[in-house]
Amino acid sequence: MDVPPGVDLRQLRCLVAIIDEGGFTDAAAVLGVSQAAVSRTLASLEQGLGVRLLRRTSRIVTPTATGLRVAAHARRVLGEVEALVREAASGHTRLRIGYAWSALGRHTLAFQRRWAERSPETELQLVRVNSGTAGLAEGACDMAVVRRPLEDRRFESVIVGLERRLCALAADDPLARRRSVRLADLSGRTLLIDRRTGTTTPELWPPDARPATEETHDVDDWLTVIATGRSVGMTAESTANQYPRPGVAYRPVRDAEPVAVRLVWWRDDPHPATQSVLELLTALYRER
Repeated sequence: MDVPPGVDLRQLRCLVAIIDEGGFTDAAAVLGVSQAAVSRTLASLEQGLGVRLLRRTSRIVTPTATGLRVAAHARRVLGEVEALVREAASGHTRLRIGYAWSALGRHTLAFQRRWAERSPETELQLVRVNSGTAGLAEGACDMAVVRRPLEDRRFESVIVGLERRLCALAADDPLARRRSVRLADLSGRTLLIDRRTGTTTPELWPPDARPATEETHDVDDWLTVIATGRSVGMTAESTANQYPRPGVAYRPVRDAEPVAVRLVWWRDDPHPATQSVLELLTALYRER
């Protein structure tokens, strides 16, 4: 939304109005100012840009080629400003919850439906952003669901529930025949991890039995590689609910600690619905 120095939104609106209305008189009526004010505003814009934007005759006003290009850019700038105003005004009528990989797993649909029933005045949007704060630090959401602790003191967080830790492996892997696996069963394998947002690190294993690792940054790529049998993965059970995949089997890791699910929000600027979300998520995770 770059505007050249010395150019303001009033001038851009004036140019667009003149072109849309076909002249200074009608533009003045639309803008609610005098015709003389429109002429002065347009002249100041042309002077500031150093170019002629309009051709004027006694009968018609037409844009120059440069005027058409400037007007097209002006429309984009004005549109972005309107979107910015709507964004600021809709802060309490919309709720954006970010997540990195798997939202709320099996609770996702129930959360969406119960929210719509209880708070129809606040539109709920789930936003997938594969970053450490699931989009919160980037401004993509109002609060986020994360599965690893955040050290950033700008954020407040509360654990809303626990999820089992599962191993993801190729469906034809010998371990897939078992009902569950142990950490020791995976120590000789290559573990596919996402260091930015994943819940699994080699530190889950003893120092002398840690698996080799490879990195990925996307859940679809993670699943695609695991299906080939080259690597195995470990994840929260929500991933299995959110991403069932032919060729991939999920098995519980019975000696691995569960994954804590956290709701995170800005400490100094919480969304008004924060407490309601916290209560609903906590209730959902208590239901088994």
